[in-house]
Amino acid sequence: MLSPEGLVAAAAVLMGLGLLAWCLWAGRLEVPGDVGEEEEEEEEEEEEGILFMAEEGSGHCRLLCKPSALAQHLLRSLGRSAALRGGRWPWPRWPRFQLLWQLLQPPEPEPVVARELLQLPDAGVVALDWLVGPWGAAGGGGGVSSPVLLLIPNAAGKVTGGLLQLGLRALERGFIPVIFNRRGHNGCPLTTARLQPFGDPGDLREAVTYLQCRHPSASLLAVSEGSGSGLLLAYLGESGSSSRLAAAACLSPIFRGRDWFEAGMPWLYEWPLLLHLKQGLSRYAGALAEVVDMDMLLGSRSLRELEETLFCRTRSRPTSWECYWERNEPLRDADEAAVPVLCLCSADDPVRGPPAQSLPTELFRSSPYFFLLLTPHGGHCGFPRRRPGRCWAHEAVLEYFRAMAEFLRTEERRKGLPRPRRWGGPSVEPPVFTWQRSYTR
Repeated sequence: MLSPEGLVAAAAVLMGLGLLAWCLWAGRLEVPGDVGEEEEEEEEEEEEGILFMAEEGSGHCRLLCKPSALAQHLLRSLGRSAALRGGRWPWPRWPRFQLLWQLLQPPEPEPVVARELLQLPDAGVVALDWLVGPWGAAGGGGGVSSPVLLLIPNAAGKVTGGLLQLGLRALERGFIPVIFNRRGHNGCPLTTARLQPFGDPGDLREAVTYLQCRHPSASLLAVSEGSGSGLLLAYLGESGSSSRLAAAACLSPIFRGRDWFEAGMPWLYEWPLLLHLKQGLSRYAGALAEVVDMDMLLGSRSLRELEETLFCRTRSRPTSWECYWERNEPLRDADEAAVPVLCLCSADDPVRGPPAQSLPTELFRSSPYFFLLLTPHGGHCGFPRRRPGRCWAHEAVLEYFRAMAEFLRTEERRKGLPRPRRWGGPSVEPPVFTWQRSYTR
């Protein structure tokens, strides 16, 4: 017979499964059942752009962008790629189940990671995790000119199985994948009483500069996942033509940070990330107590409450919620971006919100650098398929980078230009200083 403790645990598990089933059923009913203005708006959103691929598991993908030679090349490359035809997914209208799958799925196979700590000018530290695969390759492996792929996790620092899977796929195809971990995230030491705000690209800029110094002849690429796209988009806008990146991609990006925090999120997404953040922050309670109220911070019941406590209600430099977002909105300098960016989004993303309110379609219509690949079904960072790899968006991103390299090589030959060391743009001389602030533990 079960002990009283066992009975309590079994009851808790059954209650959790019942609640999960109810939420999944509610998520299933939301899509086909709402025949109001919201569904009409989403239908209109899906009608925009160029229909170019019948994706069995995700409906009809559309590419929304400003017409250009690069857009036509991407259209041809993505449209004929067999890797994007992902097979039928048995739950296409259950975005919450896809979300849960994306958060919990383990990578296959388990990757081998070599960590490098990079010291910043203010004595802070960020971590670079080089994926060296399950094959025992040397740390930061790859050829001399192999492209470096920078992987940016979500804003909570949660490195999902999906992000690791993308890194492994890239490694198999000759990329050098490396994960960027913010201060205090994912086991990175917190050496200063300062964390990185949602859209502050300062630390990312230091990491990109270091990567260029370490791999001066390689092209630098970047991919962000979910809310981590706020950091990448802010970096591209703030850096403009000096970003040092050849191309970038965002999986299920959050474009409007303040609206996203204020609208609230599905608990299946918010609570795991909230607990993940609290667990990491509690390790540095002594140091952070000098600048924030730790009781209020660890007692936060939402990501918005935690963000506001951590960055607005500080003891030394308190600021308002409005002023915080003036400095941290991902698209505040989007007009200055000068690097091609592919954004893969799903119309049924339960985390980002309805497309009509959460997708900046005007940006994709007017900017020659922003491309929106929109699919009706795929959830948040899910884009599932039954074939090996499980996520067709990963294949789309790698195909996009291949197409970008091909397009730029063709343009160089057509114009008779000398081929630069990096296919993303003109040759960039390495900084005159040497990096001695990088060390490994």
